[in-house]
Amino acid sequence: MQAPAPRVLLVHGLLNANSWLLPLAARLRAQGFDPALFGYSSLLDGPERAVPRLVERLRRERVAAIVGHSLGGLIALEALRAAPDAAVTRVVCLGSPLRGSLTARNMAAKPWARPLLGRSAGLLQGGLERWDGPAEVGLVAGDVARGLGRLFARFEGGSDGTVGLDETRLPGLADHCTVHSSHTGLVFSRDAVAQAAHFLRHGRFERGPEHAIESAAV
Repeated sequence: MQAPAPRVLLVHGLLNANSWLLPLAARLRAQGFDPALFGYSSLLDGPERAVPRLVERLRRERVAAIVGHSLGGLIALEALRAAPDAAVTRVVCLGSPLRGSLTARNMAAKPWARPLLGRSAGLLQGGLERWDGPAEVGLVAGDVARGLGRLFARFEGGSDGTVGLDETRLPGLADHCTVHSSHTGLVFSRDAVAQAAHFLRHGRFERGPEHAIESAAV
């Protein structure tokens, strides 16, 4: 009897909704996973309300893995910090500013832009110090500096237009790779999905000449 497909919960980012992740869900389903969507309001809920709801969902459905885009990756790790007993074994973050976001800090400094961060402002600005939970965490970063984030931040190193590559390198990650994509494009990138699926299966990203893979040492 064939084993059931692993349940993977998808968590969207700032100012997005579940529908944003439907193409990602379809591609992960084609890769043999059982994707489901977790929705929340980044403005009205923020981590204070979203994290407890996510923890309850993880426990109720015995979720095996999480894929989070941008803020969604931070929400996922905060949920696993609050519930280290959850069944989640692997997490893939797509373009998440795990070490805090310069774009968010610059937005918070502008009265007209600050409301766009809502209740998620603190987590986006500060990020995490390191990851030391039981789940293996991998991060797929983009290196195409294109997007609205460029209105708020200029990065010294590479970026995906919204998040700097240095902001994605959190101590304690199991692996880290870069694909040719903008921040928004990571959700739709075939390379990003292929790398996410490889990590969910093996706990590491695929090495090959067609991918601009970085060292796992972060």
